Amino acid sequence: MTSGARPPLRRVVVTGLGLITPVGNDAASTWASLVAGRSGIARITQFDVEDYECPIAGEVKAFEPTAHVDAKLLRRLDRSSVFALAGARQAVADAGLDLAVEDRARVGVVLGTGMGSAHLIVEQQQVLTEKGHRRVSPFMVSHMLPDTATGLIAIDLGVRGPNYAITAACATGGATTGEAAEIIASGRADVMITGGYEAPLQPIYYAGFHAMKALAEHEDPTKAVRPFDLNRNGFLLGEGTGMLILESLEHAQARGARIYAEWMGAATSNDAFDMVGIAEDGHGVAQAMRGALERAGLQPGDIDYINAHGTGTALNDRVETSAIHEVFREDAASLLVSSTKSMHGHMMGAAGAVEAAVVVLVCHNGVVPPTMNLDTPDPDCDLDYVPNEARVAAVRHAMSTSVGLGGHNSAIIFKKWEGA
Repeated sequence: MTSGARPPLRRVVVTGLGLITPVGNDAASTWASLVAGRSGIARITQFDVEDYECPIAGEVKAFEPTAHVDAKLLRRLDRSSVFALAGARQAVADAGLDLAVEDRARVGVVLGTGMGSAHLIVEQQQVLTEKGHRRVSPFMVSHMLPDTATGLIAIDLGVRGPNYAITAACATGGATTGEAAEIIASGRADVMITGGYEAPLQPIYYAGFHAMKALAEHEDPTKAVRPFDLNRNGFLLGEGTGMLILESLEHAQARGARIYAEWMGAATSNDAFDMVGIAEDGHGVAQAMRGALERAGLQPGDIDYINAHGTGTALNDRVETSAIHEVFREDAASLLVSSTKSMHGHMMGAAGAVEAAVVVLVCHNGVVPPTMNLDTPDPDCDLDYVPNEARVAAVRHAMSTSVGLGGHNSAIIFKKWEGA
């Protein structure tokens, strides 16, 4: 290598997963539910929804915070930060990562959230209103920041590598995972804990989504989210976290780690169009997909499966379908595409990370989760969306796409691990 030359990019692999979702409180249970087509959408229990036209969402169930966080610390934390901390610990354990023998300056954390500490802010506002400013918690500011969870995890695990937060609305999880992979690829760290987390089920936030007229309605909660179906009428919020352990291939092999899949590439873009609406020509979504393919060194025909953003809104599903046709052209006909949001809802800043983990498991297991509630095909949505039943498939390369408020888009690609 000549003096001053940049070192070659390193290969990046996935060695651990942590999932806390409306359909399961770890990776194994979440995956089993998705493959079985089990929905986590139900009536909200965290607050009174009697007056809400849409009283349903994807809540995390049977989750006991005190099993994950010391009671003293728990009093300071937002629900979203608890999810993040628990999910990171799960992922580290799943990876078999012994931090006691690692160079902790080479282990980093990059996470993202779309809405941040919704519960903590609302609760402290109530304290201010009812009891006055002297009763507001001295821990509020340090525990309401978008990067609170990255700091908490670094302190909890004692890791001192790159550490920061990214927010890109509903595209956050994909953006953070891609950023963390690039940190490893460029040699700035050997291991990254990455993903997204969210706990948006607070009355004021839910009222805001009600006001947008974006939430799905159905007499049966499990059938409310209907991506790509002609009768779809909106999305529903979900909460939880998705965490991935990424490592350089050399580092993973040196410690004999189990490898789920290999990261190939990622990209982000912006529609530069509207804060709420997606550009109808799908140029931003298509740009992110093309960028991920270019970074991965792949052609459209190399992709076997896409976990689509697939919210169940009329515009998103049609535009996303159009963008896939634009990028994949004749290869679109052979693609498998599905939306797991039909079961876990829209997890906002966690969505892209949870769905990236799903893509990793699709590559690892050779099974594609279904798009549930797709009973009446929409002529404008004409791809193979794996309706209502999982499908065994040889998936070598898979992509996850995310679309967010403000025009944010992300796409990330993984490859089935076939050995070095």
